[in-house]
Amino acid sequence: MKESIQQFTAKPKNIFLLDSFGALLTSILLFFILRIFNDFFGLPKDIFKYLSIIAFLFFIYSLSCYFLVKQNWKPYLKIICTANILYCILTFGILIYNYESVSFFGIIYFLMEIAVIIGLVTLEIKIIKSKS
Repeated sequence: MKESIQQFTAKPKNIFLLDSFGALLTSILLFFILRIFNDFFGLPKDIFKYLSIIAFLFFIYSLSCYFLVKQNWKPYLKIICTANILYCILTFGILIYNYESVSFFGIIYFLMEIAVIIGLVTLEIKIIKSKS
């Protein structure tokens, strides 16, 4: 784990690439798989659609940062870090709001997604702090 953190801190722009691919994967899963099987997960199709749009916007932002930000990357990383935290709060709020209809599999999927994103946010925070 320390080696992977050191790899990202050596080239902090790589975290934008990791974040972008994670957001793209989330967007694809939500829109093309979970949305189609929305009854299995117990949530309306619209929720999956809107969450996938948000994730796709995160993908565009992070990928743009990877290619366009040459220096002074820290404010851009703080933005995506904050956005990821807000996405987790939104997702958890959706689970709470729809607690009566969301299935066990829906809860498991979204809690796992939140856990992965929190892991990424933790890494982003360590990178921000290490380059202070």
